[in-house]
Amino acid sequence: MGGVAVLHSESLQLDCKDTKHVTEKDVCNHLPSNEEHILGEESSQKINNLRERGDMEYGCQHYRRRCRIRAPCCNEIFNCRHCHNEAKNNINIDQKHRHDVPRHQVKQVICSLCGTEQEVSKKQYHCSGCGICRTGGCENVFHCFKCGCCYSTQMKNSHPCVEGAMHHDCPICFEYLFESVNDVLVLPCGHTIHKSCLNEMGEHFQYACPLCSKSVCDMSMIWEKFDLQIAATPMPEAYRNKMIWILCNDCTKTSHVQFHLVAQKCLNCKSYNTRQIRG
Repeated sequence: MGGVAVLHSESLQLDCKDTKHVTEKDVCNHLPSNEEHILGEESSQKINNLRERGDMEYGCQHYRRRCRIRAPCCNEIFNCRHCHNEAKNNINIDQKHRHDVPRHQVKQVICSLCGTEQEVSKKQYHCSGCGICRTGGCENVFHCFKCGCCYSTQMKNSHPCVEGAMHHDCPICFEYLFESVNDVLVLPCGHTIHKSCLNEMGEHFQYACPLCSKSVCDMSMIWEKFDLQIAATPMPEAYRNKMIWILCNDCTKTSHVQFHLVAQKCLNCKSYNTRQIRG
């Protein structure tokens, strides 16, 4: 998935880090980064929890991890380089076909949980909350269980939560956002949209969320221009005393205001992002 950010762009996060020679200390490397890795009785309990959760079922005798490698030399998949070397240097194999994997040339890894194959350089990790692999590095993201997706850690205490916000299509291009590889933005209202689609909206002077019609950015300077335009555009005599009821899309308050052909201003938040509800 692409980056996710809040407009003003992944709980348990386990990556595919090597834990060679599976000792008590090494197994603790699979614990969430915000937990203390303390050996002893508490650590043993955590190891037991890992076993109960199934985390110890993956990997091989050399590494307990939940990803495999694609060997660049023979294009075959192995749990690790040692598994490759043992298989390719077997006594039953012709001497001219025996070889070791050039470990520094490994470019592709495969998640053992979901089977996703990705480049090593993308800092891929498997998110247990999402149930799929993502990119960006687990240290840079967190999983929001209400929104149902991974977000940047910069959004942890500031993003607006909307139930299942990422489990919807982009309201512009209709691509499923949860699995999208393109950058996604979380709007101030909490709805989500592709960054490129929002930019395209701006090119057409559309600044309201396609789903709830709330403003997607600070529109105060635009509202000031509306004030000037309305002041310079007097209404015909027949409409000067016409009053209507409006609903503000931004603050959801209703107001009884004077009708104007240009726009109607919300008396509560001073927004012109309003709609007429009664004459």
